Amino acid sequence: MLLILRDKPDFPVEQIPSLPPPQISDNWPGYSLDLFTYPQHYYGDLEYVLIPHGIIVDRTERLAKDIMQDIGDNDIVVLCVLKGGYKFCADLVEHIKNLSRNSERFISMKVDFVRLKSYHNDQSMQDMQIMGGDDLSKLTGKDIVGTGRTMKVLLNNIEKCKPKMIKVASLLVKRTSRPDGYRPDYYGFEIPDLFVVGYALDYNEHFRDLNCYIFFSTYVLSMIMAKQNTESEAVTSSPEDLEAQ
Repeated sequence: MLLILRDKPDFPVEQIPSLPPPQISDNWPGYSLDLFTYPQHYYGDLEYVLIPHGIIVDRTERLAKDIMQDIGDNDIVVLCVLKGGYKFCADLVEHIKNLSRNSERFISMKVDFVRLKSYHNDQSMQDMQIMGGDDLSKLTGKDIVGTGRTMKVLLNNIEKCKPKMIKVASLLVKRTSRPDGYRPDYYGFEIPDLFVVGYALDYNEHFRDLNCYIFFSTYVLSMIMAKQNTESEAVTSSPEDLEAQ
């Protein structure tokens, strides 16, 4: 998510020391699926819970508090990156609003949406599509930062509108060996370079409805793709083809 100041800050920004965001190690086994409830139609497709919903909520509230301390009494525009960022953006904005109501600092916010298409199945594509966003001089919300290529493309477009300040918030950052790996201004967790779903992140539009982050392996991905291809063939097959089988 990007936070963009519409006016120059007229206050000294407090540099409050803070602990680094939580890091999930490469050998973290996760939580057993048996400890949680999740839709029955996903049984057999998932490996383990990476980050439970309650931890996501608490960490998002902390990010909202950090943003409040940095932004102060300034109008901002929140630019939510669809589709994967909508739950994080909605929760973060709600936390900022609640903190603003109960403090002497009031933050006026406008929310807009943009959609970036950079993945096909589980693979990052070379070409980037940007759709939406009537006023790009704003703040952005994104759910996960991988290589950072997507965010860099978006920031280049926003900077053309000459905003006073741009801040990026992301709930997840993937750990990468790339020296040019992008780091947002605010992020909730650093995770291994895994393909995760849930909390609005998807695999071909599936799994967005999960309220936590869940990992599934390459093997499971291949099984899902094989099942989807089989279902597609069954739909497109004629009755004569089915009888021949």
